Amino acid sequence: MINDRINAAARKVPTWLVYILCALPAPWMFYQGLTGGLGVEPIKALEHEYGQLALQFLIAGLVITPLRRFAGVNLLRFRRAIGLMAFFYVTAHLAVWLVLDVQVPAQIWADIVKRPYITIGMAGFLLLVPLAVTSNMVSIRRLGRTWQKLHKLVYSAALLGALHFVLLVKGFQIEPLLYMGAVLVLLAMRVKWRSLRLPRAPFISMG
Repeated sequence: MINDRINAAARKVPTWLVYILCALPAPWMFYQGLTGGLGVEPIKALEHEYGQLALQFLIAGLVITPLRRFAGVNLLRFRRAIGLMAFFYVTAHLAVWLVLDVQVPAQIWADIVKRPYITIGMAGFLLLVPLAVTSNMVSIRRLGRTWQKLHKLVYSAALLGALHFVLLVKGFQIEPLLYMGAVLVLLAMRVKWRSLRLPRAPFISMG
C-alpha cells in the first residue's frame, strides 16, 4: 500500500535533515531582500514571507495526527522539528518587524497596544515560547502529564496566527481565509475526536 511505502521512506529520513531543509528558505529570502528580489518593499515582503511560513508550519504540525488516523501515514517523528521550525519562523517574522520595520521601542509598544492584529500576533508568539522551551526530552520527563496539557496551547497559537493574518490584510482576500479555514477544520476534528474519546498525540513530542 502507498501509505506503507511512505512510512518506510519516512523512517529513513533523519530528523536533522528536516531541520536543514525547513530552515533553508530563511537565509534565501533574506538574501532576496538584500538583492532586490522581494520587490520595492523588501522589509514588508520579508516580514510577510516569514510569517506565512510560520503559519504553514503550524498547520503542518496539526495535520500530522489526521494523516496518521485517516491515511495511515505516520510522520510523528518529525512533529518536534515542524513545531520548532514554526517557532523559528514566527521569531524571524517578529525580528524583522522589530528590528527592520518599526525600530523605535516606543512605537513598538504603541503598535502592540493599539493595533488588534499586532496584539493578537504577539499573543500567539507568547503562547509558542513555553512550547519551544519545553520541546526536549528533559522537560517531557520532568513535567509528565503537565507537559501534554501545556503543549495544547499550540491550538490557540495556530488560531491566533490565522486571525492575525486575516486582520492584517486590507480588503477581502481569499488566502488568509483559507488558512483560517484550515485551522478551524483541524481544530474541529480534534474536538470531534475528543468526544469519541480517541487517543491524541501532543504537538512536538516526537524527535
